[in-house]
Amino acid sequence: MSPRSLKSSRKAAKPARPAKQDGSVAVVAFDGISPFHLSVPCMVFGNDFSGADLPRFKLVVCAEKPGTLSTTSGFGISVQKGLGALAKAQTIVVPSWRDAMERPPEALLKALQAAHKRGARIVGLCLGAFVLAEAGLLDGRPATTHWALAGEFSARYPQVRLQPDVLYVDDGEVLTSAGTAAGIDCCLHVLRLDYGAEMANRVARRMVVAPQRQGGQAQYVEQPLPATGAGHRLSTILAWVQKNLDQPHSLDALAARALMSRRSFTRHFRQVTGTTVGQWLTSQRLGLAQRQLESTDRSMEQIALDAGFGSAVSLRQHFAATLGTSPSAYRREFRAA
Repeated sequence: MSPRSLKSSRKAAKPARPAKQDGSVAVVAFDGISPFHLSVPCMVFGNDFSGADLPRFKLVVCAEKPGTLSTTSGFGISVQKGLGALAKAQTIVVPSWRDAMERPPEALLKALQAAHKRGARIVGLCLGAFVLAEAGLLDGRPATTHWALAGEFSARYPQVRLQPDVLYVDDGEVLTSAGTAAGIDCCLHVLRLDYGAEMANRVARRMVVAPQRQGGQAQYVEQPLPATGAGHRLSTILAWVQKNLDQPHSLDALAARALMSRRSFTRHFRQVTGTTVGQWLTSQRLGLAQRQLESTDRSMEQIALDAGFGSAVSLRQHFAATLGTSPSAYRREFRAA
């Protein structure tokens, strides 16, 4: 599991605590939905990876008015369940919304409010954040949405603390994501919370996507990253560092390994990852420590050395600063979940 920090697209205030879940997930479809947006939660929570020893979710797709719904791609989809499916689901995903300017139906807003009141986890992907905001579920909370509509969102919902430069925001029982592919990041994060980093990584590998992306959506605003040979060189170096986190890695040493000047390496690194070398290294080291805490009985000193923190004291300091908890508490809570 990766650390929560705004630099790595997460809310920093609350630690990631795996919770017991019954595996029930309801996805809200609507007339005029994008097939891609609908497919994201269905791929993460609804795909049957037979024989893969992966979690099985009780997934249902529902709509305000069941029947054949149109899509933005010109074909229809058949939805058999109504909003009653939201009454018992542990996790509810609003994968998008057809028009940010259109207020969702009152029946949907009331169903989301009731689900939130009983303790369900509500996830708004992309423009789904507008639906959650209309339902009042984001009042006083941090949230994000697609960068192209961040200005409209802020103007309409000043009571929401918009964070337009991140991939997703986890505020406990309410989560929101940026546009399109960031929905995959958010859904994998939910999976990671409930079943741990290794399980999320396995699902990500099955989907042939990155288990977690560093940086935020700011790197995708208005123009793509420049296509240069430096990107390939950095990918090779990042993979090498991930396999050698127990070693010290200075900025100068990594720049030399990439055959770049310090300044050029720093610039290309931020372009590729969306963050700094130091922040990326801390994220990777914490991620490794979390995986070992989840799946092994290694001591704190051993984990600290494996992850490159040097000592258990340093490991505890980074855990407290980034996750708001201690390694021992994290292991205890994860094992109990």
